[in-house]
Amino acid sequence: MLTTLSAFRTVALAVLLTSSTLPVLAGEKIWDNELRRFLKDDDFKYEEFMTEEEALKAVMPKTQQVRKELIRLTSEKKELIEQRIGWKFPEDSFELYIGQTGDKIDGYAMIQHTIGKYKPMTYMVGVDTKGTCTDVELLVFRDAKGGEVRTKRFNAQYDGKTVSDPIRINKDIINISGATMSVRSMSAGVKRVLVLIDEFYLKPAGLGSDTISSRKTDKGLFTSIFGN
Repeated sequence: MLTTLSAFRTVALAVLLTSSTLPVLAGEKIWDNELRRFLKDDDFKYEEFMTEEEALKAVMPKTQQVRKELIRLTSEKKELIEQRIGWKFPEDSFELYIGQTGDKIDGYAMIQHTIGKYKPMTYMVGVDTKGTCTDVELLVFRDAKGGEVRTKRFNAQYDGKTVSDPIRINKDIINISGATMSVRSMSAGVKRVLVLIDEFYLKPAGLGSDTISSRKTDKGLFTSIFGN
C-alpha cells in the first residue's frame, strides 16, 4: 500500500519547497531549527490508527460494496492537475476506491501519502458523487509532531470542500499551532484528491454522475475490496 522511501523523499522535497522552514540535512541526520539540535529516533513516532479497510468503512459506512480502480496519469493530464492544485508531485498513478450499492455509486475514496514536517503520513479522503469532501481519516502518523490533524475537531474543516475552495491555511483552513507542516500537507492532499476525482470521474460523466454503467466501459474491470 505504501510507496518506497525514495518516492516519499521526492514527495517531501516537492511539499517542503513551498515552505520557508526547510530542514537542514547532514547525512542521515535531520536538524530541527525549532529544537536547535539533530532529531533522535525517539523524536519520531509511528502511530497506526486504523487499517485501510477500517478507514473505508468509516468513510463509506452505508455502501454495500467497495471496488478499487487504478488511475494512470499521462504527462499532459499530470501537468494539468499540477496546475490546478498549485504544486508538482512525482506520482503518475493513484488507487481509487468506489463505493456502490447495486448500480448506484455512493462515493469515492483515495489514500494519500504526503510529508508532514519530515516524514510521510497516510490518510484517506472521502468524496461524494458531486465532488464534495465528506471525510478525512488518518491511518498512520510517523512524524515527531503534528498528529493533531487526526482529530475530528480539526479535519471536520475539510467536510464540504470542493475543487472551487482554496483549502489552504489562513484562507479556509484554521491552522494548528506547532503542526503547520502537517496541516499544510494534509490540505494539499485533500485538494489533490478532489481534483483527481473531478478530472477522471465527474467531468467526463457530466459532473456528479451516480451510475456505474459508463465506468465499467471506460475503465475496465474493478477489483473488489469488500462486498460481492
